Amino acid sequence: MPVGRFPRAVAWTLLLAAMLLPAAGCGGKKKARKGGLTVKEQLTRAEKETNPDRSAAAYLKVARSQLAAGDKTGAKDSARKALDKLSGEGDAGLFAQRLIDVAACCVELGDKRLARDALKRAVDLTTRVEDPVRKTKVLADAGGFSGDKLKGLGDTAAAGEMLAAAVSAAESVEPRFQAEPLAAVALGYARAGLADAASKMVVRLEQAAKAIEEPRAKAEALAAAANVRAQGGRADEAEELLKAAAVAARSVERSESRAYALLAVASASAAAGDTKAAIALLKEADKAADKVSEGDAKKTIVERVRAMQSTLEKKK
Repeated sequence: MPVGRFPRAVAWTLLLAAMLLPAAGCGGKKKARKGGLTVKEQLTRAEKETNPDRSAAAYLKVARSQLAAGDKTGAKDSARKALDKLSGEGDAGLFAQRLIDVAACCVELGDKRLARDALKRAVDLTTRVEDPVRKTKVLADAGGFSGDKLKGLGDTAAAGEMLAAAVSAAESVEPRFQAEPLAAVALGYARAGLADAASKMVVRLEQAAKAIEEPRAKAEALAAAANVRAQGGRADEAEELLKAAAVAARSVERSESRAYALLAVASASAAAGDTKAAIALLKEADKAADKVSEGDAKKTIVERVRAMQSTLEKKK
């Protein structure tokens, strides 16, 4: 299987969706379902989890519940426990990405000192990430978060350094597989508010996207380019890229891949402000997802498509 094709292609969709959906911090106003675990039960489950990354994720989930309940002190304690869980041995790429989630949670809790600590640890861990695409993604996410003035640290100087490192990592990828890491860097620059750098990177991304032959990867790359163009105020160029992305997405033969490709284009359309087009694409994605035969795969894509559709319907 070519590098970056399938599980990485899922990451493309999540990358685009992240520009539309709330960040993975700890302040989501998600209500517990009836019969769900209490905070105490969630804490017990987090404590018993032996896998450090899953335990950290569980503690962040507890922090969300505590913050939603107005227990900011408890939420801070859970965020610190999540950070502690990621200080030992483990998958450097997974730990680094989770540390960025911890940093986002800490910012939402008003603890920027702890957020900087978590982010520094994430960046330091990238020296142990061998896969250059994965390394690029972590550094780009870290840079975007660092420069984000609304939901991040608002430190454009640090963001520039992290994103420059992300560019270096992306350039080490074989040219025919560079579209994905370039998309991550372009979105990172855009989130950090570094518009000129984002614009230069998206030119490179467009060139890489147009050279891709596989339709799903092409659709996702074009959608990422459109997303950055839209954020830079280049609506006409974004619209043309989205049209080309939709054509590529609809040409994907495999149902699951077509659903993910359409979801990526829908995410970019929504981020560009075209909610109507996004919802129409999501309806197509839902039809494709419904044809997926494998149970778990079908459940995953159906949930993602319908979650985004619900979010957009509420904005209408």
